Amino acid sequence: MASSRVDLDGNPIKPITICMIGAGGFIGSHLCEKLMTETPHTVLALDVYNDKIKHLLEPETNPWHGRINFHRLNIKHDSRLEGLIKMADLTINLAAICTPADYNTRPLDTIYSNFIDALPVVKYCSENNKRLIHFSTCEVYGKTIGSFLPKDSPLRKDPAYYVLKEDESPCIFGSIEKQRWSYACAKQLIERLIYAEGAENGLEFTIVRPFNWIGPRMDFIPGIDGPSEGVPRVLACFSNNLLRKEPLKLVDGGQSQRTFVYIKDAIEAVLLMIENPARANGHIFNVGNPNNEVTVRQLGEMMVKVKGLSFIVYSKVSGDPPLENATVDVSSKEFYGEGYDDSDKRIPDMTIINRQLGWNPKTSLWDLLESTLTYQHRTYAEAVKKVIAKPVAS
Repeated sequence: MASSRVDLDGNPIKPITICMIGAGGFIGSHLCEKLMTETPHTVLALDVYNDKIKHLLEPETNPWHGRINFHRLNIKHDSRLEGLIKMADLTINLAAICTPADYNTRPLDTIYSNFIDALPVVKYCSENNKRLIHFSTCEVYGKTIGSFLPKDSPLRKDPAYYVLKEDESPCIFGSIEKQRWSYACAKQLIERLIYAEGAENGLEFTIVRPFNWIGPRMDFIPGIDGPSEGVPRVLACFSNNLLRKEPLKLVDGGQSQRTFVYIKDAIEAVLLMIENPARANGHIFNVGNPNNEVTVRQLGEMMVKVKGLSFIVYSKVSGDPPLENATVDVSSKEFYGEGYDDSDKRIPDMTIINRQLGWNPKTSLWDLLESTLTYQHRTYAEAVKKVIAKPVAS
C-alpha cells in the first residue's frame, strides 16, 4: 500500500504517525476509518470516549490491527499529551465545544475549550517541530458585509458581499452581550496564535474551516446518545423532531442560509491535507459545498418532503406516515436563551482549496440527507420509542 500511493506531485507517500485529538467524535471517527482502510498511517487516537471508533479498535483480526491505539485522556489535565505529540509526525486537533446552544449557556467553558485548552497543543507542536492541522470553524467569519446593507439593496446579490474568502473576508461579530459569539471569537484567536507561531517560530500548520459537515454519527440525539436536556445542531435537532414525530422547530423563521457538505467528501479533503504538506502548510482552507446552499427553513422542508415527488424523505427511510404539521416557528430567545445572535449566510469560496489540493465536493444535499436520515433512523428509532414509552414518575 505504501509503495503504490503517491501525493499530488507524484512523490511516494511515506507512512506517518498521527496524534489525533478528538478522535472519538463525529469527524474523528470518519477520519480514523479513512486512515485505517485506505492508508498505511498509524493513529494515536486521543479522546474521553471511544464509542464511535470501537469498530476500529476491535477485533484483533482487523487488517489495520496495531495501527490505531486509543488513549483515554482529557487534554485539559493530562501530562501524557506532550509525550504523545512528540511520538507523532503530525497532530490533528479536533477537540472543541461546538454546539450553538452551549455558546450562550456555557460561554466560559466554550472559550476555555476552544482557546485555552488548545494552547498547549499549539505550544507542544511548535516547540517540538511537529506539524499541526487545527480544526477551526466557518463561524470565525461571523456576519457577512451584505447583512448590513438595506434589505432592498441590489448589492445583496453581489457575491463580494456574502461569499466568504479565507484571505480576504473580514470577521464581523455581534456585540459582547451576544454570547453566541464566544465560540467564534475563541476559534478566531487560536487561529491568529497558530498563524503567529508559523510566522515567528516556523510552526508548520494547516487550519481547516468546516462548513456544516453532515453524515452518519454526527452530533447527538437528546436522551439517546447525549444529554436529554441538550440542544444539538440544526440537522440533529430536525432528526430528533422527526424521530419523535414532532414538528421541526424553525428558529426566527429559519431564514439563515447555510451550505452543507457530506462528511465523506470533507474527509477526502482532510486526507489531501495530511498527505500533501508542501501544498497544505501555511494555508487556511474552507471545506464546504457552495452548491448545497439552502435556508434553514428549506432544509427542514427538504427533510420532510422532496419537491416534485410523491414521497416523503423521512417516510421513505422510516416507513412512517408523513407529518401533517411539519414545521413550527420559534424565537431564538425561546430556543437558545438570552444572548443569541446569528450569521445570515455562510457560503464558502473554494478557490484556495481547489488551487492547492484540487478538491471539490461531490455529494448533493438530497443524497447526504437521505444517507444521514437512513443511518439515524436505523440507529435510533427503537431507542427513541423506548424513551417515549417510559412512564413519567409522579
